[in-house]
Amino acid sequence: QVQLVESGGGLVQAGGSLRLSCAGSGRTFTIYAMAWFRQAPGKEREFVAAITRSESSTYYADSVKGRFTISRDNAKNTVALQMNSLKPEDTAVYYCAATPRGTGLRVGATYDYWGQGTQVTVSS
Repeated sequence: QVQLVESGGGLVQAGGSLRLSCAGSGRTFTIYAMAWFRQAPGKEREFVAAITRSESSTYYADSVKGRFTISRDNAKNTVALQMNSLKPEDTAVYYCAATPRGTGLRVGATYDYWGQGTQVTVSS
């Protein structure tokens, strides 16, 4: 079992930056691959970015590639999402997720544990 708590959301103007953080507690953090998903009002949840347990690989949705960066600090049990050049279409609730699996990291069903979400609003 692992508990996840996101922070860092807020309101920002288009072109601005935000840094989301997810703190994990419970079982050994390093056994989990981590990811960020988001859900905008009236839309389905979508994959944003993922990072493997060893930090050897990262994956991004095409819509955020080159603007967002996922990273993790296993010593601090945290995973972060640096979001630059934000656009109004990035507005959503962002969720942190964890899985002990090593494949299917772009798929929400792969993940066993989810945080409560943090709101990101980008104004035009």
